[in-house]
Amino acid sequence: MMKRHFFFSGIGGAGMTPLAELLLARQCQVTGSDEIAGANTEKLRKMGAEILIGHAAANLPEKVDVFVYSSAVPEENPERREAAKRHIPQLRRGEFLAEFAENYRRVAAVSGSHGKSSTSAMLSHILRRANLHPGVMIGAKVYGAPDAENGLGDDIFVCEADESDGTHTRLSPYLGIVPNVDGDHAWSVGGEEKLQENFRTFARKSQHLISGDSPLCRKLFADHPDVRFIPPVAGDFAGFLGFQAIDAQLAVEGAKFFGVKEDFAIQSLADFGGVERRMHIAARQNDVTIVEDYAHHPVEVAASIEWMRKKFPGAHLELIFQPHRYARLERYFDDFVNVLSTADSVIVTDVFAAWSESGARGGKELAEKIPGAIYGGGNFSEIAATAKKNPARPLVIAVIGAGSVNQTLDGLLFS
Repeated sequence: MMKRHFFFSGIGGAGMTPLAELLLARQCQVTGSDEIAGANTEKLRKMGAEILIGHAAANLPEKVDVFVYSSAVPEENPERREAAKRHIPQLRRGEFLAEFAENYRRVAAVSGSHGKSSTSAMLSHILRRANLHPGVMIGAKVYGAPDAENGLGDDIFVCEADESDGTHTRLSPYLGIVPNVDGDHAWSVGGEEKLQENFRTFARKSQHLISGDSPLCRKLFADHPDVRFIPPVAGDFAGFLGFQAIDAQLAVEGAKFFGVKEDFAIQSLADFGGVERRMHIAARQNDVTIVEDYAHHPVEVAASIEWMRKKFPGAHLELIFQPHRYARLERYFDDFVNVLSTADSVIVTDVFAAWSESGARGGKELAEKIPGAIYGGGNFSEIAATAKKNPARPLVIAVIGAGSVNQTLDGLLFS
């Protein structure tokens, strides 16, 4: 695989950028395109990738060995059509990840409905502290993680394995970690039964398996020859609360498979810098705190609210929530209403319409069902201004969602 020319269509995506980084670290030639320029494309450009803005057949260089595409890039995309015309091998991001992972002897793959990035990041941090030099593929920025030298070895590789398109079934990990299994993304793989069967396949192909301890996980994985179900600890764990404590438990348990002592693993997490948009405290001034989180499923939003109630007891909790995808909002509409209603105040934005979809109900309809909620539309500057007018103190303003809602931070952060 190495020392070849790779073309990435949708190279700025959260799961595509770190894969391109790994190839660049190995001195491969990488060319890629995306609809718009951003921080990820600029970072890759500085690392040596050729970046093209916009999708066009002419973007493909004369010689391309492998064409890698994001699941958001449809078959009729001009670059994919050109690759097909020229008989260039095409791989979805997750399929290419599975091929790349074959460069390592021991792969730790984290695949679950929630918590993949945080669990992977914590495990990677522990292994680095133990001087095991893992290769790492995480679809989010990890604060304090080094970019240089990533992935140049051939022993341990830690990665997220995406269940949303079923490509996690392509991996054959030394260690599989499944924090949880929920119905999210069932619509994109053929229904809940198919989603669960995919998780069972991922588990069967894992030599060792660590799983969260839920009734569904036990049902799906009980017959695995080497499975450890990890029940959630009461209270905190390694300084983490709520769902982050569960992620930390799984990471510590995973590190033990690579010879790391439990006490050392727990101590290593003391200086873990966290993951971007995963319960990240963006700013604090006097009695106002700004928090951002990637939660976009009702279970995740509930866990985020629970975490903030524990972290900031007695504070007024104001959510700025962006629904992510019309399909998800429609599927879980009532659940979103119930969960968001537990916050003290809520501002709902327009839906982040991934893959240019549309739907019958959007942010306005969601806001109308939540007592006292405000519909903020799509102007993030105005939404930030509205949130800052809240007179409650102490006040926690939480920016919640996996789409573009983080743009409200520009107007929220203190000058």
